[in-house]
Amino acid sequence: MMTTTNNDYLVRATALNERVRAFALNATGVVNELQRRHDTYPAVTAALGRTAMGALLLSASALKEEEHALTVDVRGNGPVRRILVTANGRGEVRGFVGNPHAHADHHASGKLNVAGVVGTDGYVSVTRDLGMRETYQGMVELLSGEIGEDLAYYMYKSEQTPSAVGIGVFVNPDLTVDAAGGYMVQLLPGLSDEEIVEIEQRAAALPHPTTMIRQGTTPEQILEMLFPEGYTFGDRYPISFNCPCSRQRFEGAIVSLGSDEIQRIIDEEDQPYTEVVCHFCNEAYHFSTIEMQGILDRSRD
Repeated sequence: MMTTTNNDYLVRATALNERVRAFALNATGVVNELQRRHDTYPAVTAALGRTAMGALLLSASALKEEEHALTVDVRGNGPVRRILVTANGRGEVRGFVGNPHAHADHHASGKLNVAGVVGTDGYVSVTRDLGMRETYQGMVELLSGEIGEDLAYYMYKSEQTPSAVGIGVFVNPDLTVDAAGGYMVQLLPGLSDEEIVEIEQRAAALPHPTTMIRQGTTPEQILEMLFPEGYTFGDRYPISFNCPCSRQRFEGAIVSLGSDEIQRIIDEEDQPYTEVVCHFCNEAYHFSTIEMQGILDRSRD
């Protein structure tokens, strides 16, 4: 189940003689699909969308192969409880939230209160699956609950890479997403203090990410604003919502429950079918009683 649009893509680049890595993306379609599938309320849409974009930006930096994956897990004391997002080296992303209908009053400025639904007490963990026996995980405490600042804090504290992260989601009154996008700049060894200050000032002077996306600013143009002296283009690739779940995978998952548990489900089910729902995409799979009996028989083989 893949959903993509022509406007959703990510750009990788370097600047200042490769002493800076930079990434920018437009993910409006991706975040719209996440909102549609999970029926999220506005502040949750913004929190989930920011986390998804953060995962995509981190993946662009950290993953070398298409099949490698990176997971961002945000657990705070806010009513959303948990945000879990996984992205891979192909630019595909999926995710879910603990409470899609969580709400927090808007800020006085009218902006969505993302920290209000995420919370400010908790942690962010980032796990890389590079196809080896062991995975790499880093974890930091939540800094603000605004996601972008928390991911920048993670990069500094866990990866020892000072970074500027600007990501945003603009939600329409009908709950759809009008704009989602942003950037990440990673500062590498060799930069002078003056160069670091200049990059920080340019990032701080940029319009809000959703303002730029709504005005039609492309990811390439965002990088031009950050590096007016020029940058070295790396590559550009599409990003999309994609969940690899399937009926066959869920059949295997049911088999793994064991014959006793499968029999219990068959005996207790008061509907003509058993429904299994994927947390990541909300796709529902129905298995009739006859199909469940066949799965039970296979579990006993």
